[in-house]
Amino acid sequence: MAKKTVTKKVTSYPFWHWRRWISFAVKLSLVGIAFMVMFGIYLDSLIHSKFDGQKWQLPAVVYSRPLELFPGQRLSVQQMLHELKLLNYRASTRPQGPGQYAVNGQRILVIRRAFDFADGTEKMRPLLLSFTGQRLASIQSADNQHELAYVRMDPVLLDRLSGDEIEDRILLRINQVPQTFVNMLLLVEDRDFYSHGGVSILSIGRAFLANLRAGHAVQGGSTLTQQLAKNYFLTRERSLMRKVQEAYMAVIIDYRYEKNQILETYMNEIYLGQNYAQGVYGFGLASYFYFGMPLNELEPDQMALLVTMVRGPSYYDPWRYPERAQQRRDMILRLMLENQQLSPEQFQLYASRPLGLLERGQMTFGRTPAFMNLLRRELRQRFGEGFLKQSGLKIFTSLDPVAQQAAEESVSSQLDSIEKRLNRKELQGAMVVTNRHSGEVSALVGGRDTNYAGLNRALDARRPIGSQVKPAVYLTALDQGYQLATPLKDEPLQLRNQGGKTWAPQNYDKTYRGNVPLYAAMANSLNVPTVRLGMAVGIPAVAETLKKLGVTQDIPLFPSLFLGILELSPFEVNQFYLTLATQGLYQPLTAIRTIQDSDGKVLYQRAEKAERRIDGQSAYLTLFTMTKVASQGTARVLASQFPGAVLAGKTGTTDNLRDAWFTGMDNDELITTWVGRDDNQPAGLTGANGALPLFSNYMQRRGVNSLKLQVPQGISMVNFNVDGKPVASGCAGALMLPARTDKLPPEESCSSTPVDWIKNMFSSGE
Repeated sequence: MAKKTVTKKVTSYPFWHWRRWISFAVKLSLVGIAFMVMFGIYLDSLIHSKFDGQKWQLPAVVYSRPLELFPGQRLSVQQMLHELKLLNYRASTRPQGPGQYAVNGQRILVIRRAFDFADGTEKMRPLLLSFTGQRLASIQSADNQHELAYVRMDPVLLDRLSGDEIEDRILLRINQVPQTFVNMLLLVEDRDFYSHGGVSILSIGRAFLANLRAGHAVQGGSTLTQQLAKNYFLTRERSLMRKVQEAYMAVIIDYRYEKNQILETYMNEIYLGQNYAQGVYGFGLASYFYFGMPLNELEPDQMALLVTMVRGPSYYDPWRYPERAQQRRDMILRLMLENQQLSPEQFQLYASRPLGLLERGQMTFGRTPAFMNLLRRELRQRFGEGFLKQSGLKIFTSLDPVAQQAAEESVSSQLDSIEKRLNRKELQGAMVVTNRHSGEVSALVGGRDTNYAGLNRALDARRPIGSQVKPAVYLTALDQGYQLATPLKDEPLQLRNQGGKTWAPQNYDKTYRGNVPLYAAMANSLNVPTVRLGMAVGIPAVAETLKKLGVTQDIPLFPSLFLGILELSPFEVNQFYLTLATQGLYQPLTAIRTIQDSDGKVLYQRAEKAERRIDGQSAYLTLFTMTKVASQGTARVLASQFPGAVLAGKTGTTDNLRDAWFTGMDNDELITTWVGRDDNQPAGLTGANGALPLFSNYMQRRGVNSLKLQVPQGISMVNFNVDGKPVASGCAGALMLPARTDKLPPEESCSSTPVDWIKNMFSSGE
């Protein structure tokens, strides 16, 4: 029986049906294209707004004063080496590049870095410095041996004030980046950077093969432009959509901007580590974070470690995982060898080196928290709360790192010594060092622990100032016509207030000397003659003098003012003594010299003119008396410690020996020291055995420049008798002192002048 053929029916669609699907696909494609175009326009506007505007909120950078070098200045080899250490200069047997130095006995060969100051750029320069004791003897240009009269070093980076920002970076321009580093970065991260259009298929393929051969991820396929898009605009979310967006943005960035502009932005944006709460962004800051020096001074092995961090600063953290970090560093060095960027000898040299890192946390600034506390207060006072929100400020301060080191070591060592020698406990101290001529703060120590950012005793510990107030009493009297030889009564005294209570001031040694000349009463810090003198010139007059000197707070109008019931901080004491130190010219203490914006424009330049507040003749006579404090009076130990040098100062001690004070000066610096206890219990110290040792130890470390006072017109040396009257120069036993000639009575005969009238005049007092 024949099989029946079955015909299979094929369904056919009319042409119009296919056209409908094609039309739908075209429309869908057009919608997709429109979406991509609109999305591209959105991304383009986003990129444009960030790329062409202010890319980053940069922290304010705070610098010390630049060390000014000139023959004869007080600077020892050890102090210069300390400065170089703070500047992160490196010792080398044969210095060849900036930031390197070599020491040979009393000579230092240093290659100074270039630096952009407000008044111009200082270029890199090799210098040969020769020292004698605590003095810089000569400066030579090391390349031609020419003698130099003046050179300034680059300033020390003190701090980076970033406000509320958690990102920190040092902005690098592409022309500041060594070509070796650029070549290395592109070799590892994006070889086709200058030829691709933002996304590179070749890079993806090359990374796939390299990772396949290694058995793990050693190379990425993303271009630098893609990495920039991800870091700068996108989140860390891992998704296909984010990857597409990253690639799309990379293409737009590459189309819109030049390659070097993209590379520069990448180098400043990349995250490279964590410094406590602050992220380390960009290779400029990372160079300091890991090695403590600028990028252009790194060796290839150090550069290779920075490039290592691109792959993952946590995974390759060189402090936690040094072997892992060194393996990748060496892999990068080998890659350079294979691509003829290193010779075999160079590869062996660099690969054999240890990582050479800073100790973790050393880049944490705030080495001088007390000074930075002062700086922040002054910035707030001068410019308002929001000033530091400006991006990229450069703040040049007056801090002198050599003086700061000497001050910190003096406070710490002497408090230890005093506690051990005198069996005292829980002592604290503070020191303020200022330039005697300009009022710039050179150093500030807020307590025994100089790294402690808490209570700043130099600024905030207001205590009775004791005999530190006495120069204001004597200055007032000299201004009213008293002479240094005017006799003052040193006899028992009782004063009764309006309530009927009696006050009987006593000298520190509880003895009386009869009549003493005015200058000797102050030099010996005698209380009774001082109170008598204060009452004679008037409490309001002394208070007015203190106001003129620079005291801004309310002043108690009681006789006890003459013995220092007034409460001031060491900083405030230094301020009013500065007006004396400048022989009557008031100028506010300051920590700021210059401020520039991110473009280098000067926003602030200190230019305050000194204001004449005190008569120059009276100020000179008071200062002369303060030299007698240091040579014959309560601070006479200075005469034996610094023979031949003229110093001036004043001790201060408060009731029950709670507070010890000393303010002293040489020709360049004014120093105020305080020693006491935070709980206000008696410290058991006087100004002479408590605060003075801090001053003298500072001067020993710093070196002394003998005080040279300028004698004003109208002041002459005059012979005085026991009654404080001028006599002829030939009179036996006459005392010669400077005096205001316009207020002198006629000379008297010699007959009334006993030969020994100044015998036992100088004895202990406070």
